[in-house]
Amino acid sequence: MKKDKDPDSKWGKFKQQHEMNDDMNPIDDGDDEMEETPSSSEQHELEHPDYQALEDQLTAAEQKVHEHWDKLVRMSAELDNVRRRAELDVEQALRFGVQKLITSLLPVLDSLEQALQLVNQSEHPAMYEGIALTMKLFLDVLEKQEVQQLDPLNEIFNPQEHEAMSMVDGPDKPPHTVISVFQKGYRLKDRIIRPARVIITKG
Repeated sequence: MKKDKDPDSKWGKFKQQHEMNDDMNPIDDGDDEMEETPSSSEQHELEHPDYQALEDQLTAAEQKVHEHWDKLVRMSAELDNVRRRAELDVEQALRFGVQKLITSLLPVLDSLEQALQLVNQSEHPAMYEGIALTMKLFLDVLEKQEVQQLDPLNEIFNPQEHEAMSMVDGPDKPPHTVISVFQKGYRLKDRIIRPARVIITKG
């Protein structure tokens, strides 16, 4: 009983048991862990990419943005041009859509005018009046469509509106004066759809 109560005896057993455990599990000095753990500078380099590569990528991205912007500006300008051309075509179609029809009717008007010149008003007053009335109705319809008849008798020759059939001497007329109208001309709005065929004096 004295041996169990002796503190030196218990301490000796504990010390002996502890030393045996230390021999079985030696303490690691930590050198291996220090070698495997990277330093703070190495971690910093791994976390941040190369700044030159980022700058190159940014430059390439800016170039692509600039190219796309140029394409967008060109496409916008082309779209505006197409829209303006379409609007002009529609306007021209509305303004001169009746030109083909009017041009095809002009020979009928020429025939009526020739018939009026051939009919003797004193011998056939009713026929003359009927042809004259038909011509007036015809010209009124053309006027509503903004068609103007060109009858340039005694006017100075205008190559934009007249077509000279021949030139004759005219001592009592200024040079290039229209002395005879072979066929009257017609203007639709501001466009000549048929020039007047005329005879003019020599220069």
